[in-house]
Amino acid sequence: MKIGKDEVQNSFDAAKTIFAANNIDVDAALKKMAARSISLHCWQGDDVSGFSAGVLDGGIQTTGNYPGRARNWDELKADIEKVLSFLPGKHRVNVHAIYANAGKADRDALTADHFRPWIDWAKQKGVKLDFNGSFFSHPKAGGRTLSSPDRSIRDFWVKHGIACRDIGAAMGKELGGAAVVNLWIPDGMKDTPADRYAPRKILRDALDEVFAKKIDAQYMKDAVECKLFGIGSESYVVGSHEFYMAYGLSKGIMLCLDMGHFHPTETVADKISSILTFMPEVLLHVSRGIRWDSDHVVTLSDDVRALCEEIERGNAWGRVNFALDYFDASINRVAAWTIGARAALKAMLISMLEPTTAMQKAEVSGDYAERLAIMEAAKTLPVGAVWDMYCLNAGVPLEHEWYASVKEYEGAVLSKRK
Repeated sequence: MKIGKDEVQNSFDAAKTIFAANNIDVDAALKKMAARSISLHCWQGDDVSGFSAGVLDGGIQTTGNYPGRARNWDELKADIEKVLSFLPGKHRVNVHAIYANAGKADRDALTADHFRPWIDWAKQKGVKLDFNGSFFSHPKAGGRTLSSPDRSIRDFWVKHGIACRDIGAAMGKELGGAAVVNLWIPDGMKDTPADRYAPRKILRDALDEVFAKKIDAQYMKDAVECKLFGIGSESYVVGSHEFYMAYGLSKGIMLCLDMGHFHPTETVADKISSILTFMPEVLLHVSRGIRWDSDHVVTLSDDVRALCEEIERGNAWGRVNFALDYFDASINRVAAWTIGARAALKAMLISMLEPTTAMQKAEVSGDYAERLAIMEAAKTLPVGAVWDMYCLNAGVPLEHEWYASVKEYEGAVLSKRK
């Protein structure tokens, strides 16, 4: 049975009364929510194949072969637009360098002109873009990249890093909002290294070359992304959390925290308050690791909820750049995109509808039992009714509606791709 507008309104009115009884202003939460955005990762649509990549490497793997993978710019663009039509709010799109779609150039010679279709499309749709260097799936990425002892290899990747910053700045300038340009490299070793120092010194010096040029922050913001381990770098990753945290702090560069890049017993939510005590901003790559950095589709899990709750409790939404990073080829890719993005947005809304002031007041007073009681009571507040109203007002499908649209799209479009 289709749920009508009246049913959504009635549920919302009842929920609003319950929230008001808990001193929670639903209208204020919805207004705050409308100002938030996520950066939707383009690489979910084609299994990180890109338009200029070779064989996928760098410890990155996609599993599954579900039909309908985007094979070119037109197909990827259509899939992204379909996903955006299911998301309430205004969002960004995150592009990797391997998705250059105008002209040919190796990665050390890329310019904004090679991404002209992306920029023109973003202007047309009113979408902001973010950007990532692609230091993998390339003949010169078989060993190490920015930490390579081979100067010619290292110079190639330094030029790529510089090019990516210029591309991001051009995107930000044309689209009227700073592009976040993230740098991640796969450099590491499968087995125990005899020298951990030399590659990190090389990487430090190479990064200094990449970031030497000052670029106006109103057009582009830099980030560096750490990792604990990867496929083929199980024992040692040159760009570790400690390395990039120290480098970022010393250079005034944003740290990127990927939820799948830490030990399974670590949670990114625990790290945010420490990082933001010393850094003005942080970049989050929201993913779902299962036992290892497997980049599963984001769900409304305890980890994602805790992440958003930590941001809300620290009044830090204005200092957080929120991006998705996962890829699943075993299920419908448009559905995977939508499930993850909507889950992230729900987690944001839930955090904005919790009685943060009451919890923190109880904590300051030393009444920790009251704090815990408030936290527990918040878990059963009727957030679903507020989410439905948020979607209804935004003109996007409700939970029971969007998947049917995906199946129609699969039958009409995705199934035709061979």
